[in-house]
Amino acid sequence: MNNSHGALAEVVNLANQMADATEKAGCLHPGVVEALTDAGLFRRWVAAEFDGAALPVSDALGEIETLAAADGTTGWCVMIANTTALTSHHLPHVFAEEIYGDPAGCTGGFGMPAGTGVMTPDGLKVSGRWSWGSGTDHCTWIGGGVRIVDADGNPARTDDGATTPFVFFRPDQVSLLDTWQVSGMKGTASTDYAVDEAIVDKGRWAQLIGASPTIDSPLGRFPFFAALGAGVAACLLGLAERAAAELAAQGGHKFSGSSKALAERAPIQSDLAKAQVAIAQGRAHLLATVGDIEASIAAGDDATDEQRVAVRLAASGAAERAVEAVDLCYHAVGGAAIYDGNPLQRVFRDAHVAMSHGMIAPRTFEAFGRYRFGLPTNTQQF
Repeated sequence: MNNSHGALAEVVNLANQMADATEKAGCLHPGVVEALTDAGLFRRWVAAEFDGAALPVSDALGEIETLAAADGTTGWCVMIANTTALTSHHLPHVFAEEIYGDPAGCTGGFGMPAGTGVMTPDGLKVSGRWSWGSGTDHCTWIGGGVRIVDADGNPARTDDGATTPFVFFRPDQVSLLDTWQVSGMKGTASTDYAVDEAIVDKGRWAQLIGASPTIDSPLGRFPFFAALGAGVAACLLGLAERAAAELAAQGGHKFSGSSKALAERAPIQSDLAKAQVAIAQGRAHLLATVGDIEASIAAGDDATDEQRVAVRLAASGAAERAVEAVDLCYHAVGGAAIYDGNPLQRVFRDAHVAMSHGMIAPRTFEAFGRYRFGLPTNTQQF
């Protein structure tokens, strides 16, 4: 696979060219999926033992942001594939090899335990329905969080002690439901999906909370939910960068009945500057906190609660600043921004849909504030 900067640039150009077609189809354009696969961009956080790039978290965030600036859907699907690929460091080796040994492999799914699984002699019998299945239509394996129960529906554990594992299904075990009729991020195909008494081989699951990695690597020791929150924020920062670029590019136009071009109007100049500083501040804070965890892991330490809270807080903050920047740019252009032919309208819609993600939604600030006040706080998903 070609993992060079040149390959990334080629994918960026293609994703930008195909953005309209992706949105109209409601899924990533097949040519973009092929290009992402060939460039290894779905496998940046796959363990090196399975020929993944095992790229540092901070480096991959930059790629996600760049792709999202070209097309929010593309950046989002790459983010989902890579955060899911962190399970390659947590799965039993035989299943990690089966799922991630394929150089064309791509995974996705929803981590919250919306399904139930009952232990059988062969493994787990799983039924359930999950939302937010971004990119599942192009995934080679599809995961879902599962709550383990006994035959009577009471809480139980797997043989290895898991209570809410993330299990992997073959695509032929999964029904993709046509539920993704939305205002933005239309091309992510984030539809609901379901399984009915699907058999999952014993051990074909990963524990996302509280378990030691099976591969002791920097990525294996990086907190899963911190990486996910940072990835979502990177997508939003990419969308904000695109919004600022669009405002700058459209600055020579005379919109909203004004005799002056946008670039000549002082309020618009101020809006663009405010957008740029919001993006820069959000990115700097996010990368600083991610880098702090990476430095601790490199020194042989695990991330502390304080560090995990810091990354999650920075991710929510960066997302909020990114949407602030998008809104400034969108409203600065005025009525011209509402037309389908103006990329700002898609960026605006994508950003506001992305902002609803549970890792960075405004309500997340409550938990971070609670922690700072010293009140009892469940930090497992930090």
